[in-house]
Amino acid sequence: MTLEEIFEEWSVVNQKIGLAFSGGVDSSYLLKVLSATNADFCAYYVKSEFQPVFEYEDALRLAKELGVKLRVINLSVLEDKDVCSNSSKRCYFCKKLIFNSIQKAALDDGCKILIDGTNASDDISDRPGFAALQELSVKSPLRDAGLTKNKIRRLSKEAGLFTWDKPAYACLATRIKTGNYITAEDLERTEKGEEVLFAMGFTDFRIRLEGENGKIQLPKNQIESFLEKEEEIIGKLKKYYVNIALDKEITR
Repeated sequence: MTLEEIFEEWSVVNQKIGLAFSGGVDSSYLLKVLSATNADFCAYYVKSEFQPVFEYEDALRLAKELGVKLRVINLSVLEDKDVCSNSSKRCYFCKKLIFNSIQKAALDDGCKILIDGTNASDDISDRPGFAALQELSVKSPLRDAGLTKNKIRRLSKEAGLFTWDKPAYACLATRIKTGNYITAEDLERTEKGEEVLFAMGFTDFRIRLEGENGKIQLPKNQIESFLEKEEEIIGKLKKYYVNIALDKEITR
């Protein structure tokens, strides 16, 4: 069954859809397809301390371009001790918190079905947060339609979505070592530090936080460019970290 057929089937039985929208490649394509069908739906973006500003701005931009009203839910994930304790189940606790807030808003709006952007390429066995989605009966139509990440990118490009080549982006909390308590200061430090590299043209990277130090992980094809600008980069990042190092053992 195609994605369009899935939405059409739900529309026939008057099932209003709630979309958990992040502004990433997958949920952006879902929003595009939904906006082109007869489906009755609402889109929700959860704005929390774990998302950088550019993700929020991308979400607003796409919603505006598609002429879709986006409901923004402000949520402080740092008020949840299970999330901030940053155990190996952090993603589960965080996902459940976020989707509980979306589900509540969606039910208030009359939505009978809640969907997310999990696709056919995602390894759900390696995603603790997926268990939370299953518990809340969240549906993943991209996965059900057999759409892989590469195909979604191709279809997004054909549809004219600016998100088609957007790099995958894990939340800011992933930069903090498991077991280390998550603070607003460390998240802000990470966001500001990564903004420096984004502004210098780097993409699809991470700055891992180790105490007061930052360890940069880059795609292999960007290491040469980093080394050429290393002095300038370190100079700018010293504002946020005591020491900066390139992780040459772990490149992405």
